[in-house]
Amino acid sequence: MKLTRFMGSLGLFLVLFGAGLHLHAQSWTFTGSMETTRANHSATLLKSGEVLVAGGRQRGNYNLATAELYNPTTGTFSSTGSLNTGRNSHTATLLSNGQVLIAGGADEINGTVTCLASAELYNPSTGKFTVTGSMHTGRCGDTATLLSNGTVLVAGGETNGTILSSAELYNPSTGTFTLTGSLNAGRAAHTATLLASGEVLIAAGGNATTYFTSAELYNPSTGAFTFTGSLNTARATFTATLLTDGDVLVAGGENSGNIWLASAELYNPSTGKWSVTGSLNESRFDQTATLLNSGEVLIAGGNHGGSIASSELYNPSSGTFSVTASLNTARQDSVAVLLTDGEVLVPGGYDGDGGNNGYVATVELFQQ
Repeated sequence: MKLTRFMGSLGLFLVLFGAGLHLHAQSWTFTGSMETTRANHSATLLKSGEVLVAGGRQRGNYNLATAELYNPTTGTFSSTGSLNTGRNSHTATLLSNGQVLIAGGADEINGTVTCLASAELYNPSTGKFTVTGSMHTGRCGDTATLLSNGTVLVAGGETNGTILSSAELYNPSTGTFTLTGSLNAGRAAHTATLLASGEVLIAAGGNATTYFTSAELYNPSTGAFTFTGSLNTARATFTATLLTDGDVLVAGGENSGNIWLASAELYNPSTGKWSVTGSLNESRFDQTATLLNSGEVLIAGGNHGGSIASSELYNPSSGTFSVTASLNTARQDSVAVLLTDGEVLVPGGYDGDGGNNGYVATVELFQQ
């Protein structure tokens, strides 16, 4: 009996000890701060393992042209070359040659927003941005996806109040954009996910009056978009993450009437259908989503009537979200980058309070 009680106590201790280790491992810690407060910026993992943070906005200076490099070894940021055109809410795509394509985004002055058609390339070898060919149309709220052949698909978005159905391809070899097939439905604030087949899943989003459930597939071989299965819930400003099994997880977002969503869905490329999966513990939009090396998906921050700090993990095996450690600073309009060591870097964003009227320079790391 004593041995049985001892073994039972030992088992309980190990469970609690293991849980303690797990809890300790899943934590957010501050790392070096950026030199500039910024939100609606981009963050791109370079082949060197450094992270390029570019552009964005801050109170009183909406169009940042500055850029910084994060060094994971030292945990510090340092200035690098500046963009030729200040911009926020742009796209940033790591090309096969190691350069970063910065395209479109918003030029905002005194409340007047102009969606940009210009594009630039960042060269890590020189630390400089150079102008490359411009898109045919200025775009905000669009998506950019690196295709298997090395070109970049830019799709949808809006320009000065007009919702776009057009799409373009950037060719790094020529430095030019060419038009490709158009979306069947013009949309902004949607997502684009490169599937294992090489096709691109364009999901949901909306226009000035309607949030969509529709989704489309882009076929690089034909240059055409075709409708696929529709989502169960209309949503915009949500996240989409390609899972290790090839399915796509979409989570959160917003719907008409300022409804913040906790629901999540899975897209199965084999069937072309969406199925409901477990819901988030807290409804949110403008959050980040990162596929971890474990196969889980980290959902962090976002907006729920204000900036939030909570984080959750999606487990594909159980189809459920569980609460994990919270960010030290509530933040939205930020970005997340999976570093080569498996940690997740979340720089800057907007916290709705404090530094520079809500725009922050602090940076956090998620560790498992």
